[in-house]
Amino acid sequence: MARTLSNRERLEVVDEGFRSLTERYLGAHAGFDATYQIKLCDLGHTWEVRCDAHAARVRKGATRRRPDVTITTDADTWIRLREGEFSGIDAFQRRLLGVRGNLDHAVAFEGMFRLPGGRPPLVEIREVPVGRHRISTLTMGKGPDVLLLHGLGSTRASLFETAAELSPHYRVHAPDLPGFGSSCKPALGGYNAGWFADIMLGLMNELGIEQTNVVGNSMGGRVAIELGLMAPERIGALGLLCPAVAWVKRGLHPVVRLLRPELGMLPHGFRRSLVASQFRSFFYNRDAIDPAIGDLVVDEFRRIYHSAGARFAFLASARNIYLEAPFGRNGFYPRLAGLRTPALFIWGSHDPLVPPAFSRHVGRWLPGAEQVTLDLCGHVPQVERPDETHQLLLRFFARAEQTARNAAVARPQDAGAEAEAA
Repeated sequence: MARTLSNRERLEVVDEGFRSLTERYLGAHAGFDATYQIKLCDLGHTWEVRCDAHAARVRKGATRRRPDVTITTDADTWIRLREGEFSGIDAFQRRLLGVRGNLDHAVAFEGMFRLPGGRPPLVEIREVPVGRHRISTLTMGKGPDVLLLHGLGSTRASLFETAAELSPHYRVHAPDLPGFGSSCKPALGGYNAGWFADIMLGLMNELGIEQTNVVGNSMGGRVAIELGLMAPERIGALGLLCPAVAWVKRGLHPVVRLLRPELGMLPHGFRRSLVASQFRSFFYNRDAIDPAIGDLVVDEFRRIYHSAGARFAFLASARNIYLEAPFGRNGFYPRLAGLRTPALFIWGSHDPLVPPAFSRHVGRWLPGAEQVTLDLCGHVPQVERPDETHQLLLRFFARAEQTARNAAVARPQDAGAEAEAA
């Protein structure tokens, strides 16, 4: 049985770990410069780590420099993170670690340092070039590939819990879609499902992903469907969390068409209270959301929305979602009928944005899809009802993978029978 370390012994281990950061630093992209303040509350000590493209500088105690990120945790958690027992995203999900400030910098911190013994970090964040675009992508875990796609106005942070739950079974990739988070924000971007899907296929090429399952929430679900339609041979199965399917009744269509996303180039913002109210409205049980997580998400949205490119992307994406034609020659639902990729639709019973009544339209046009409605759930089931959502995804992917294996075994037998008949 392992002996419990005293506070003095834990402080010695932690001190040594911080001293070794300079030797274990992997570097960062050109122009990167961030200051981290790490507070180990049980020991009552603070360390400051400043990272740029070439070096990490560490000092005990805080300076007057304003940190870009403040991380609060306890010594035991920090020691286990250093040893690679679990990732920072796992610790964040388990509420063992708190973050304030730039969330993307906070997540990137772990991936900038080797683990002891020269082992690679458990989490890696890369800026992946895809044509003229630059896509910030988080990768963690081992196994078959899974791509996680976030919703409108969000970032990959909305899928951190999903990444943590799937990573013991899969190699998980969570990009910020172009126009959002830390990815590029092209002023001439199309910001529609086809444009996003084309760039995600390019990302898959750059990451060496031949085939992947895809999980998408809201707008990310719509992009996931488009991936299944565009490249069915490369998509194993789709987990669609309240996907932004086409609206059947579009009473505001003429008004929305007149609203130009170019207005996003004009400097403006939203009051914090308005953003917080909108964020809370996504959930049925608002008390189930950790207030610290809510504050972090609200602050992150306001920080990113300060950029003109982010404002344009947000408005253009929202406009394209609303204006997508439901029917007709190139309408969403007739195209959906051609989807051959196994798909699981998870709806929230009290979703204010994409009500579960849309399941009737999906059932009519895609009767082979699996559909589940979670009771007492809003628009973000992976956050509000994580246990049920992640179990549904894992079981569905396992069934889809087994079906694909069975089909692969049967194909040579079918081919042999056909040859004999000929």
